Amino acid sequence: MTGVPASAAGGPSGARRAASITPGGVPGAGRAVAREGRGAGPSGGGTARRGLSGRGAGSAQPHADEAARAAASRAVADSEDGAKAARGAKIAAAAVNQASVWNIANLLTMLRLLLVPAFVALMLADGGYDPAWRSLAWAAFAIAMITDLFDGHLARTYNLVTDFGKIADPIADKAIMGAALICLSALGDLPWWVTGVILGRELGITLLRFLVIRYGVIPASRGGKLKTLTQGVAVGMYVLALTGWLATLRWWVMAAAVVLTVVTGLDYVKQAIVLRRQGIAERKAALEETEA
Repeated sequence: MTGVPASAAGGPSGARRAASITPGGVPGAGRAVAREGRGAGPSGGGTARRGLSGRGAGSAQPHADEAARAAASRAVADSEDGAKAARGAKIAAAAVNQASVWNIANLLTMLRLLLVPAFVALMLADGGYDPAWRSLAWAAFAIAMITDLFDGHLARTYNLVTDFGKIADPIADKAIMGAALICLSALGDLPWWVTGVILGRELGITLLRFLVIRYGVIPASRGGKLKTLTQGVAVGMYVLALTGWLATLRWWVMAAAVVLTVVTGLDYVKQAIVLRRQGIAERKAALEETEA
């Protein structure tokens, strides 16, 4: 059995022992090499995994950039939407403010302005002495005076005060009252001096309000409201073709209206003087504080 190799003679165990011997004849070197080979396997796998993770990080970077760009686009779109909404709100507010001119209080004022020429036409119809036409003129005058009571109340109660109303309301008041007084004096029913006193006071106080408006506003007094009511009743009674004791009564009512007109006019002048002095004093005090 000398011709059989030792590895073959030992069988499988002999083959394993032979494999564990390196060509240099150092025992155990084969096992070390095998271990190194096995260790290299996981190490290589780790390197491969690091390579894969690097590729994964590299591929994730474009996704992050795309997400950032999408977020920026959404932010720009949101800001544009916000700007459009703000512009839309401003336009809507302007439209509401413009539409508020046509509120119920201003419509009543416009109606009163339109009633002025209608009243004059009815008052002077058929020579101005026909009781039927005078009755229609009185109806127009009464509607105008009633709307004068309601439009201001509605404007203050429901916050319907507008620049148009501030200007048109006093004009409508003076227009209807002035038209009635002038027509009555032109027809000989009312002395011209009464018309002059009432209209002079109304126009003078209106001008005075504008002159002192820089210092403040002269509030309407109870006497002024009573004067307006008394004037309306007196002029309305003169518009109607009254006779007998009613004609005498209207004279006394008109006398009371003239007295209230003069007294309240003087009171407004006093308030205007006081308001102006206070305004000048406050301005001087503010100027002195600024200089100090």
